[in-house]
Amino acid sequence: MTILGERWTFVVLREVFNGVRRFDDIRRHSGIPRQVLSNRLALLVERGVLRREPYRDPGERARHEYRLTEKGFDLYPVLVAIADWGDRYVADAAGPPVELEHRDCGSRVHSHLECEAGHRVELPREVVTRRGPGAQPFEVSVAG
Repeated sequence: MTILGERWTFVVLREVFNGVRRFDDIRRHSGIPRQVLSNRLALLVERGVLRREPYRDPGERARHEYRLTEKGFDLYPVLVAIADWGDRYVADAAGPPVELEHRDCGSRVHSHLECEAGHRVELPREVVTRRGPGAQPFEVSVAG
């Protein structure tokens, strides 16, 4: 969560996933304060989620666009899951403001859970949490 837990991070990622790649455009679309946006972009570049690509408009100084890395593209299912949640619980009666569709067939895209054996998980209660190989023991503090 050190990467994704900061306020505005998912808003920045949403904009980049939607093709908005330039600082001023991201700021205008999202309403994120300039310094906050600068900090979030720097964090996402530092952590390898975004990369900077130089560009220069005629008569202007060189600037950078922000592009997703492979690590960044791997966050797409997370954004789709958030969009599904928002469509279900936040969208008004007219429907969601944006729909995601499969380019090849035009059908709506949604997130789904699936186990490694290919079984679709329908309910969260079908999943159990287990210690993973990288689990670290909790430190116990003793109050004196």
